[in-house]
Amino acid sequence: MRQQLFAIKPLRQLLDEMAGENRLRRVLGPVQLTSLGVGAIIGAGIFVATGAAARNVAGPALMLSYVVAGMTCVFAALCYAEFASMVPVAGSAYTYAYATLGELFAWIIGWDLILEYAVGSATVANGWSGYFQSVLAKFGVQLPAALAGPPIIYNAAGEFVHTAGVVNLPAIVIVAIVTAVLVKGIQESAGFNTTMVFLKVAAVFFVILVGAFYINPENWSPFAPYGMSGLSFFGRPLMGQVNAGGQPVGMLAGAAIIFFAYIGFDSVSTHAEEAKNPTRDVPIGIIASLLICTVLYIAVVAVLTGMVRYDNLSVDAGVSDAFKQAGLPWAEFIIAAAGVAGITSVLLVLMLSAPRVFLAMARDGMVPPGFFGEVHPKFRTPWKSTILIGVFVATMTGFLPIDALLHLANIGTLFAFLIVCAAVLIMRRTNPDAKRPFRAPFYPFVPILGIASCLMLMFSLPVANWYRLIAWMGLGLVIYFSYGYKRSALAAQTRAVAASGASRRV
Repeated sequence: MRQQLFAIKPLRQLLDEMAGENRLRRVLGPVQLTSLGVGAIIGAGIFVATGAAARNVAGPALMLSYVVAGMTCVFAALCYAEFASMVPVAGSAYTYAYATLGELFAWIIGWDLILEYAVGSATVANGWSGYFQSVLAKFGVQLPAALAGPPIIYNAAGEFVHTAGVVNLPAIVIVAIVTAVLVKGIQESAGFNTTMVFLKVAAVFFVILVGAFYINPENWSPFAPYGMSGLSFFGRPLMGQVNAGGQPVGMLAGAAIIFFAYIGFDSVSTHAEEAKNPTRDVPIGIIASLLICTVLYIAVVAVLTGMVRYDNLSVDAGVSDAFKQAGLPWAEFIIAAAGVAGITSVLLVLMLSAPRVFLAMARDGMVPPGFFGEVHPKFRTPWKSTILIGVFVATMTGFLPIDALLHLANIGTLFAFLIVCAAVLIMRRTNPDAKRPFRAPFYPFVPILGIASCLMLMFSLPVANWYRLIAWMGLGLVIYFSYGYKRSALAAQTRAVAASGASRRV
């Protein structure tokens, strides 16, 4: 049993499989991949989460929170880029873990990626609903309370509270539309995403350039009203303050919460199998999209906290509301409309990524290949798993609160990044001579710093997120031992080779 749990999929086998049948269509260049990365990153994190994080957790020091979160992502991005250039196939961190840490860790990280992309999609769809309804309100249209939001919300004290809502209908509708676009094909999806990215990047530049004229430097004082730390260990404060609900606050706690704003750059690596020149284009897409978004994020936060005092920012739509408070209602409408477009592209990229992780797992026999591994004969997309993810996301976003989903997505993503950084350390030792078109610089400091910073941010999250992560992983292990362990393709190959050797000896 132990031998199978830690069995490693040889790098040579991964490369050989790239030439097999039933592969995805290679149609994405560096510009499209960078656009997918930007499309996944800029969205609900900046349009939705910034206001709540500045008001309740970090204050103007949220600017530094974005720097800390961005540096954590830089370390992980360099490790992702090295693996993506070595093994340009679908699966992202799942595939990298299988080649370095063994089957059990591969399953854990694959299951964790599904959590990141699916829960992240639900969070984004929930944020999209809020911005869409703010646009409708400008035309005097207001949805009934029963259809405008989920039946429960997650308040600042960490408690679930019932609302007048029954279902978040707009969120469900947008998930259904995006699912249909994704089933149609990757090229159409990338083209749609590029249009959405152009609109929201234009809106971000608008926020920075116009908002700069309304900055009052006095609003940046106090710069760090909640302190510069915010570390805890399973609910026990290590450094910094906690709020009334016992949750850490401060600059580092802010970095852990707004880390959601960076979720998505790693999704570029899941499309390595669809890249025209993956060994070059995927590292470009990962690093370029991350650097572009980090600079824009810091500038936006500086403008927002300069326009409006941190404790007056809206927790639901901080960007558009800041312009409203500055006496620019026309700008509020433009930003809200661009927010709808921007968040749509995030939703598209995240929902695009989850089925490709399932596809990689299905090829290894970890999940039913007849369902998760089937590629549409015409569209060349994993259409069945795309529809399943759509149904799952629609269910979550229609009935669950955005804040609880956001924190759960954060801890799952940080765990995935930690595994990738560790995998680079292992692969450099076990396969030192493997071809690496891109190498993470300053080895071993980059992967070690990546591991340390991911752990730091994970411990800055409320303890409830650890319990939810453990519960999700427990469910995943039940599925693995009841299905994947028995049907693993790698284990079947190992048994076949052993049986062949035994018969020859006889």
